[in-house]
Amino acid sequence: MPSKVGKLQQWWTKVSHFEFWPFTLFYLPVFIYYGYLALKSRSFFFFTASNPSIELGGMMGEKKSDIFELIPPAYIPKTRLFSPDVSVATIEHFLQETGVSFPIIAKPDIGDRGWMVEKISTASALRSYLERVEVDFLVQEYVPYPLELGIFYIRQPDEDLGQVTSIVQKGFLSVTGDGQHTVTQLLQQNVRAMLQADFESAGLQAIGSTIPTVGEKIEIEAIGNHCRGTTFYNAGHWITPELSATIDKVAQQIEGFYFGRFDLRCSSIEDLVAGRNFKILELNGAGAEPGHIYQPGFSLRTAYRDVLWHLKMLQKVSVANKRRGYDYWNFSAGWKKLQEVRQYNQRRSA
Repeated sequence: MPSKVGKLQQWWTKVSHFEFWPFTLFYLPVFIYYGYLALKSRSFFFFTASNPSIELGGMMGEKKSDIFELIPPAYIPKTRLFSPDVSVATIEHFLQETGVSFPIIAKPDIGDRGWMVEKISTASALRSYLERVEVDFLVQEYVPYPLELGIFYIRQPDEDLGQVTSIVQKGFLSVTGDGQHTVTQLLQQNVRAMLQADFESAGLQAIGSTIPTVGEKIEIEAIGNHCRGTTFYNAGHWITPELSATIDKVAQQIEGFYFGRFDLRCSSIEDLVAGRNFKILELNGAGAEPGHIYQPGFSLRTAYRDVLWHLKMLQKVSVANKRRGYDYWNFSAGWKKLQEVRQYNQRRSA
């Protein structure tokens, strides 16, 4: 029986590694700087002008289906929106007519932090998902490319070219077999798994007692979200003028998009630079983070520097768009939207 990660070690990891801090705690200094930028902009909701084609600029509560409508189809997986009362047969018909087969990805149309995002491999698993989902959701073709990245992009509205400012490479939670211990036992040696893995999930329950062979790698989580156990690695060394030009070419085909992060999968960084063999899984707007800061061991000081710089650029983009005629949302409209998002989040956590 392998030694398990102790409670004290888990506690110390959470305290000493800011990537595990609560959102509000880490962002407290950021909120203060945001207040300064709001005063400077004379609007609490200045960010709404950052991406005029996305509701609230993409800060929160935006519909993924609306954003996918803005992206040229060649860049995205086959995707369709469904209501929670849809039948399995209806979804299977969509899969047949589009040539999509299992596995597929299901995700809420409005959601964040990996909530209710699942890789579904069988019709029975799809049926189980439909029994649990209570909101409109997307069914998306699974993209099997091995490399998943979060690429931050910014273009000032009065400039011809945009730039890539951050790249995060995602390492999915997995275990490597030793021929003696089960998947669950191997996970119990992993601090990240003990802090973030859902040991009660149906997927882990199904494979938890399996004993992988020596050297066999078992992927535990297929969803590239930090709170689902994914490790974020700073891949800023891949930022080149050639890569920026490729991403800029894609971004400029998306009407009203100037600031945010592409979450995508590609066959290799070389193919991505060449503009081939990649698919955009999601596009996040004003609320996007430069995910590279969550690299294990990343300097807290440098993380704040990078986050505050991106926030400053958000304000700069928003101000420039306002000069071009895109007004900020007034406080009443913005506050109403925030309350709608709050009510939706309460509903999903009930």
